[in-house]
Amino acid sequence: MSGDKGSPAASRRRFPAPAPAPPLDDDDLLSDILLRLPPSPSSLPRASLVCKRWRRLVSDPAFARRFRARHRRSAPLLGFFTERDGILSFTSTLDPPDRLPRGHFSLKLEDRCRFYGCRHGLVLIINRMDRQFLVWEPVTGDLRRVAFPPEFGNAGDKLVQHAAVLRAPGDVHAGEDHQSIPFLVALVGSDEACTRAFACLYSSETGVWSNLISTECPSMVPMYYNPNTLCGSSLYWLLGPRMAILEFDLDKQFLGVIDVPSSDDRYRMFQQPYHQWILPAEGGGLSFLRLSGYSAELWMRKMDSDGIAGWVLGRTIELDKLLSLNSEEGFPIEIIGIAEDDNMIILFEKC
Repeated sequence: MSGDKGSPAASRRRFPAPAPAPPLDDDDLLSDILLRLPPSPSSLPRASLVCKRWRRLVSDPAFARRFRARHRRSAPLLGFFTERDGILSFTSTLDPPDRLPRGHFSLKLEDRCRFYGCRHGLVLIINRMDRQFLVWEPVTGDLRRVAFPPEFGNAGDKLVQHAAVLRAPGDVHAGEDHQSIPFLVALVGSDEACTRAFACLYSSETGVWSNLISTECPSMVPMYYNPNTLCGSSLYWLLGPRMAILEFDLDKQFLGVIDVPSSDDRYRMFQQPYHQWILPAEGGGLSFLRLSGYSAELWMRKMDSDGIAGWVLGRTIELDKLLSLNSEEGFPIEIIGIAEDDNMIILFEKC
């Protein structure tokens, strides 16, 4: 029986199992290895130069989605946008070989357009003359136009004060087909007396604005230059002479006003608007940064024993001891922006 060529044992000897492929010949395993490259802008382009196979793997849309999902919380800040003389320019904050060249991501603005901020890889621009917003994606060059809601149109009696753009929940940093990823535009406005605030939310997925919500508030003038901060599901703006904070909860569709932390120098708060900023707090919640000379006060919003929210001074930071500043010259510093996802503040020092 053991010598029978037709037996199962003989068949197994005749057709041995194939040897496993060497690790780097396995596309799935190699893709998992490449996923662990650092999220620097130069990582994948340099990997694609190794060979055609590596180029094919890192160019695959599915790999790009996995790479972004893995590194979305550790991705470096690429830079920031500034507007000057009708040109929206991007300044890279990285060192070579990751530094993007000057002029990269630049955009010539249409007449009467203003830059309103950026978030989640999207740039928001307002055109008051044509009563529309422009949502620009610098990486793809895609430019979408969103008309004001009717209440803020030619026949409306409400004024657009500010707006913010963000990815729809669940779509931040995800997907390869950028045009199919929905985004939101949050608009805040006022009546002509600027004593009542209004807000609504646009979804690119539905193409419509939500119903208006409103609340009484201190004067909203001037608000055109006031930036916004995203904390959790709420957007926050500093109102008027920065004496109060406007909160727009996108999930609950709630609009409310919060007092800023108290200060002994109310005149300075009005004269130096870029010495105050709303920040996301560690672990969630809201914080508030106020500059005084070369010191920064970090306030935290917390609940007391009665369940009432209030501001508590967390700590004071001596910036001239932490950063290379010309404190001896006495030049003031200003906050010109924050990177919410990177826990970073951008300061400007006059000299």
